[in-house]
Amino acid sequence: MPREYQFPFELRHLVYFREVARQLHFRKAAETLAIAQPALSRAIAQLETALDADLLNRTRRGVEVTAAGRLLLEQSEPLLRGLAAIPADLQALAGGQTGRVRVAFTGLAMATVLPRILREFHQRHPGIRLELTESPTSVQLVALQSGELGCGFFHPDAPTPGLRTRVLLRERNGVLLPATHALARRAKLRLRELAATPFVLFPRAHNPGFYDRILAAFAAVGVTPRIAEEIWPRANGIGLVRAGLGATFMTPSEAQHLPPEVTFRPLSGPAPESRLVLGWRQPPEPEPPLAAFLAVAGA
Repeated sequence: MPREYQFPFELRHLVYFREVARQLHFRKAAETLAIAQPALSRAIAQLETALDADLLNRTRRGVEVTAAGRLLLEQSEPLLRGLAAIPADLQALAGGQTGRVRVAFTGLAMATVLPRILREFHQRHPGIRLELTESPTSVQLVALQSGELGCGFFHPDAPTPGLRTRVLLRERNGVLLPATHALARRAKLRLRELAATPFVLFPRAHNPGFYDRILAAFAAVGVTPRIAEEIWPRANGIGLVRAGLGATFMTPSEAQHLPPEVTFRPLSGPAPESRLVLGWRQPPEPEPPLAAFLAVAGA
């Protein structure tokens, strides 16, 4: 055993000492501990010898705790309370009442389904801590496969071995334009009408499936898109649209609350589709905290 874990006394010595310090009487403490009083006295003497300190003063009236004894009580009490709580803590963890879940998400998830899931989960499982991080699909897939993440909200390209997924959202995209754009007052637009408009997209490596659906939608109407900027997270594209640097794609669900400098318009005809799934690694079966989160999310 490593030297730092070798102690000249046992846990029972601390328990015995605490009880005597509480009762301030050896006989009463021995009765509470269900041991013989001579055995209790020997244990306290062994502890004092091991620590080379007088912990208790015996008086005619009973027992007094010395300054060294008070210091030992102060430092050992949190340890003893923590050890006593271990069985209940383990049961709570096994029952999905406590623990930690690492969850990754994309901007689409936070703009649509995730806030409702988070609100319900915190109401039902206040003892489980969620560690949230925004990550592109490509990064999430690697982290899920390695076990670094508990689950992720991402955009699928194809079935991924070792992961289970549940579809949460499938929605056609519209287009987000600067409010000053010449076509901003039109109720609906077609991609062909945006042939001269620069677009703000995201690096293809972060979400190849959606990126390719965007290009396919343009190809279907015979237009080669003008890509002015590529930026991540996608939500930052809204800022570039506000600045008048181009247009970007967005679902109606994402477009509920927008600043006045931009305008959302649905698209008629070909339009890229956003697909959002909740994914987690399996096998192994989810641990109780993750299983509790997946249940709230409807997985």
